[in-house]
Amino acid sequence: MTATRTPPRLALAITVASLMAALTLTPAQADDSPSVPPGTEPSATAPVEVDPNDPDLKLPEGATLAEPKVLDIKQVVEDQSGDERREDTNADVKFALQAEVLFGKDSAKLNGEAKARISAIAAEIKNQNATRIRVFGFTDNLGSYAHGLTLSRQRANAVQDVLDQELKDSGITYEVRGYSEDYPIASNSTESGRKKNRRVEVSFPRGEN
Repeated sequence: MTATRTPPRLALAITVASLMAALTLTPAQADDSPSVPPGTEPSATAPVEVDPNDPDLKLPEGATLAEPKVLDIKQVVEDQSGDERREDTNADVKFALQAEVLFGKDSAKLNGEAKARISAIAAEIKNQNATRIRVFGFTDNLGSYAHGLTLSRQRANAVQDVLDQELKDSGITYEVRGYSEDYPIASNSTESGRKKNRRVEVSFPRGEN
């Protein structure tokens, strides 16, 4: 019996043809599932167990934990017009009154509506039994800084005078300052922002009642 040998070139051609046929017969499949960002793949490993008796988790001998501290929480209430704003924290109460509801334009003379608003703040000061009161005036950035400094201080003085008349308490200490355009609470690039910045703030410590 005589064996038939296939020439090398013919064998290579048959191999290539078989490979192409196999590739042609395998249909392409599109992956419609979304890709997962690197680092967000679910982990198959179990979370690390913590031994509560591990000596490394215990305080050194003689060490103590710090006293518990209540975080300062701020509550802000603003009336619908935005003329008045109240901020309450664990330590202080602060009222911010826009200058337009207290004074005329570029003036430190209180208008008719001002006394009622300041009287309401005085009532809250009595309720909190506060003896230290801060009255700070602020302006926008229009005009010179020096003019704003004078105007803001004059407005703060005017509010303090009414508080003093309402409270009639010689044991109260006042801190009265004018800050001109410093410490804005809104952007001075718009009139609505400048309106918020033109204000007088009255703040005092919160009582224990």
